[in-house]
Amino acid sequence: MNLATTPNISLRAARSDEATALTELCLRSKEHWGYDEAFMAACRAELTVAPDIIAGPFFHIATVDGECAGVAEIGSEIGVWYLEKLFVDPRFMGLGLGRRLFDWAAKTAAAHGASSLEIAADPDAVPFYEHHGARRIGEEPSGSIPGRMLPLLELTL
Repeated sequence: MNLATTPNISLRAARSDEATALTELCLRSKEHWGYDEAFMAACRAELTVAPDIIAGPFFHIATVDGECAGVAEIGSEIGVWYLEKLFVDPRFMGLGLGRRLFDWAAKTAAAHGASSLEIAADPDAVPFYEHHGARRIGEEPSGSIPGRMLPLLELTL
């Protein structure tokens, strides 16, 4: 990517045929924080993007010059809305994609009746979420690593 020119950034719905590429994007983004191979292998199932999920209204991607560069997914369970995924390919960090995807997630959840969005965050991502208005409300067990606790944050919508 040539950063000397202003990139064309857009958000769009994902296509089911992009699931494998988007899974790899999520893994690259997570690996950016310096996790080892064993950790990444343990996270693979949780970070896998399912074709049936991305076909729905609660999954969006960011593109830079037409290339998939970030993903966001929200979901709800018993009236509680969650940020399921928010990942930006390390090659595209610093372009504001995370903020755009986070805004999409918040607006979409609010449009579907959510008053808040819960986020079980990677510890390295907490400053990003706090900078954008989320606050810590506790901890939640990792879905991938037994015994690991993740910071739980909440964004009031």
